[in-house]
Amino acid sequence: MFQDEAGFGRINKPKYCWCEKGVRPTVPCHHVREYRYAYGAVEPLTGESSFLVLPYCNSACMNIFLKHLSEQYPEEKIVLCCDGAAWHKSQTLQIPENIRLFFIPPYTPEMNPIEQIWKELRKKGFRNEVFATLEKVIDRLCDVINGLSAEVVRNITGREWILSCFD
Repeated sequence: MFQDEAGFGRINKPKYCWCEKGVRPTVPCHHVREYRYAYGAVEPLTGESSFLVLPYCNSACMNIFLKHLSEQYPEEKIVLCCDGAAWHKSQTLQIPENIRLFFIPPYTPEMNPIEQIWKELRKKGFRNEVFATLEKVIDRLCDVINGLSAEVVRNITGREWILSCFD
């Protein structure tokens, strides 16, 4: 499985959009710095996934996510590919017995296919919209995550170099 975290919040960046010729679109923009973080793990071969929305990117929240992932797949041995974030290598990290971590090289986010899931979530649920509260951001994030089917996860993350390892 491939694991990562991404921040979602009330701050947004205007994105391109369609409108009638000769009309300049009005796009709302918000700069409130309130965030929640989606922790996720995806399996490109089957499209299985696991997500949690947590308040921080730190070792404590990573421990919660690892425990959740371990409990979701109690009979499985999980090899979890992570980037080199400090909380992935912390001395306080509690790695469950059925999970083994390994790390992609530094500065190579393109090697982690879950990065494309974050792009999909932003495209589907966070384009040119201002949220009145952080709770509305969390609700939208959960809705968009729950809308991801195994087929969509498989199509987005199933890169040839990964799938060929299982032939």
